[in-house]
Amino acid sequence: MNELCWNCGTAAPSRFCANCKALQPPAHDFFAFFDMPLVLAIDVKDLEKRFYALSRQLHPDLFSRKPAREQEYALEASAVLNDAYRTLKDPVARALYVLKQEGFDIAEQGTKDVPPELLEEVFDLNMAIEELHDGDEDARSQLASARLRFERMRDEIDSAMQTSFAAWDVAHDRVKLDEIRSQLNRRKYITNLIARTDEANVSN
Repeated sequence: MNELCWNCGTAAPSRFCANCKALQPPAHDFFAFFDMPLVLAIDVKDLEKRFYALSRQLHPDLFSRKPAREQEYALEASAVLNDAYRTLKDPVARALYVLKQEGFDIAEQGTKDVPPELLEEVFDLNMAIEELHDGDEDARSQLASARLRFERMRDEIDSAMQTSFAAWDVAHDRVKLDEIRSQLNRRKYITNLIARTDEANVSN
């Protein structure tokens, strides 16, 4: 938040100025916007309650008769509110957001190079897709089995990330964030493999 109210100059206003009640420019940090601590293991139900409460406070229609500047802040706040809620309610998007806030490069990494432990799985998947393309319908059952294995791998990563989230929340350790980034990269690769199995089934 700004140090002074744009309308009356009162020091250190919050979302609304305590003196003149004017809406202030919104915080663009998603956690600050929701008045939440910077943590990865959040209570999604609490986030949802905050979202609906703020939606009722900040709806632009409530500011239609306010000064133009306040109307502008209401529109801006509503946009930040929706972006913040969409990001923070999803564990993957939330982790990527925190990584970016903490200075990590979150450009897509590691999704083209096959993780060593998945080399055999990827080879078998490629073979099954090629066989299906050549008309071997038996390959569909292989693809179905592969998809189930990939889903289990993704679920295991999701579980491991929750543990990593809780560990980072305690100490805000950059080493733990680097581990989370690696987990996200591996999850992205596995998600792509799931998509490939679905595309192969649809296109053949």
